[in-house]
Amino acid sequence: MFIGNLPQLMTVYSQWQNAKLFDACLLLDDAERRLDRGVRFGSIHGMLNHALWVDHAWLAHLSNHDPRLPPMGTWLFDDFTGLHEARLTLDRQLIVWADGLTPEWLSESVTWRSRGYEFSQTVPRWVQVQHFFNHQTHHRGQLSTLLTQAGIDIGETDLPMSPLLND
Repeated sequence: MFIGNLPQLMTVYSQWQNAKLFDACLLLDDAERRLDRGVRFGSIHGMLNHALWVDHAWLAHLSNHDPRLPPMGTWLFDDFTGLHEARLTLDRQLIVWADGLTPEWLSESVTWRSRGYEFSQTVPRWVQVQHFFNHQTHHRGQLSTLLTQAGIDIGETDLPMSPLLND
């Protein structure tokens, strides 16, 4: 049984779900992954790139370092293998990051400025961490729908069904 704090649980859950998504994407050829499906980031490949970009940006923000990312919407990886390897690496980094969080750090208020939405806000860090995980879930849901439309069922996505909670 998994015992830990919510960020730890969510990073391990995200790793499980990302692995399922990438396994499902391997059932498509490259042209199908790149097919413009009329979503915000165009294709499955574009959505996977966006999710990786945003996770890098949020981790950098929450860790106080500069990720040196290209503008949002720019693909970090043109090739699927590189994208997959980067996702695996980042998911491992997120688990290490979450393992180091403390209740005190999560409770601290921080003021930040959103470049995307052009506003400033002061909130406890846990609000930003929760948004980080909600954003991941949002895009995984979109990807699951795109894969279903392509004839691929990724299987269970619900947190209570996670093998982490059912050992």
